Amino acid sequence: MYVVELAFDGNPARLQARPAHREVLKELRERGVVVMAGPWADDSGALLIVDIDSAEELERLLDDDPYYRAPGVTITSKRQWAPVIR
Repeated sequence: MYVVELAFDGNPARLQARPAHREVLKELRERGVVVMAGPWADDSGALLIVDIDSAEELERLLDDDPYYRAPGVTITSKRQWAPVIR
């Protein structure tokens, strides 16, 4: 599994990419790739947990969704995660 943390800088341009992004997340969730995803309560960023096998697979996932390159969105952390309880 991998955990991706995002930060938002308040640029409203990111909101234009959000509907398509949420469709991508929905499709990935249906395939069992996205475990959980969502913004922080204060909308300062978001967290994405994905069930994939490699950093290369994570990079492809992020590259395929333009939201992660949208103005106002910064990926602050990408970390492999080994949960004990699932």
